[in-house]
Amino acid sequence: MSRRMWIPLGAVILVVNAVQWVVAEAITAAAWTSPPYSYARNYISDLGVPDCGTRFQGRDICSPDHALMNTSFMLEGILFATGVLLLARLVEGRGRRVVIALAVAHGVGMVLVGLFHGSEGGPSLGLAAHVGGAGVGILCANTLAILAGSLRSLGLPSEYRVFSVTVGVLGLVSVALVGVSASTAGVFERGSVYSWLLWSVVTGALILAKYVRRPAVVENVSA
Repeated sequence: MSRRMWIPLGAVILVVNAVQWVVAEAITAAAWTSPPYSYARNYISDLGVPDCGTRFQGRDICSPDHALMNTSFMLEGILFATGVLLLARLVEGRGRRVVIALAVAHGVGMVLVGLFHGSEGGPSLGLAAHVGGAGVGILCANTLAILAGSLRSLGLPSEYRVFSVTVGVLGLVSVALVGVSASTAGVFERGSVYSWLLWSVVTGALILAKYVRRPAVVENVSA
C-alpha cells in the first residue's frame, strides 16, 4: 500500500473508532432502564457487566446490551492501535518506536477490558485484568496525545499541538480525580476516556483533510 493510501486510511480509522464507541455507549446506556444509567455516577465499565441485578461498590448494575459495549471496548483497542500504527511512519526517529509501543499497549489493554468485565461477579483475576487493562489503555492513549502534540513531523498546525497536549493532560488529570466522589466518578472517568476519543477525531480529521487537499495542490502546480 502506498503512502498516499495508508495515511488517509489510518486517519479514517481513528475517526470511525471514536464514533463507534460513542454510538455503542449511547445505545447500551439507553437500554439500561432499571435503574436508569447515570453518565455522572456510573462507570463506563458498568455497561459491560453481564450480570443483571448485581450491586458493585454501591451501584446497582443491569446492562441488557453488555455484549455490544464489550465488543466496542475490544474494537476500540484494535482500531485505535491500527490507526496509530498506520500513521506512525509520519513520526521520525525514536519517537516512532514510542508511539508504536503506546498504541499496542493501549490496544491490548482495551481488549482485556472487553474480555473481562468490571464487577465482583466474576473471577478475581478477571476483575484485576479489567482494571489493569483500563488503566493501561487510559494512560497510554492520553500519553500518546501529549506526545503527538510535541511532534512537528506530523505537519499539523501549532494550534493542533497545543490542543493535543492539553487534551492529553486533562485526560490524565481526570483519571486521577475519579475516586474523589462516587457522585462524579462517571464524569471524571469519561474525562479520561473522551479525551483520547476527541483527540482521535481531531487528529484523524486534520490529517485526512491535509492529504485530501494535497492532490489538488499538486495538480495546480503541474498546470
